[in-house]
Amino acid sequence: MSVNTNNLMVIAAKEGDIPVLLDLLQGGANLNDTDDKGNSPLSIAVFNHQHNAVALLLSSGADVNAADRGGNTALMGAAYKGYTDIATQLIDAGADLNVKHANGSTALGFAVLFGQNHIVELLLKRGADRH
Repeated sequence: MSVNTNNLMVIAAKEGDIPVLLDLLQGGANLNDTDDKGNSPLSIAVFNHQHNAVALLLSSGADVNAADRGGNTALMGAAYKGYTDIATQLIDAGADLNVKHANGSTALGFAVLFGQNHIVELLLKRGADRH
């Protein structure tokens, strides 16, 4: 029976299980593989507000600008959810503030749409394009 390490990575990222993530990474798991919806372990960790897992994945080389099948990036997820701490981590790791979703929106657009004013302020302060 083979074990799908990507499924384990996604589960560990969702739960913020650092020891399991470390074991998988040390065992050679690809941290940029995606689940059946195109979500990377980083995006899953962001969406579930797993600050330490986000830090580990970023420091291990996760693609900060990877998008799922719908065009959502980790930064868009943080903007939607209103996670300022994680949005800051992503920006510090080089997240593209102006990458566009399949619908043409950016992380700033998501923050505005969902009333995440603290994220709007952060993105503008860090150089997001207003247009």
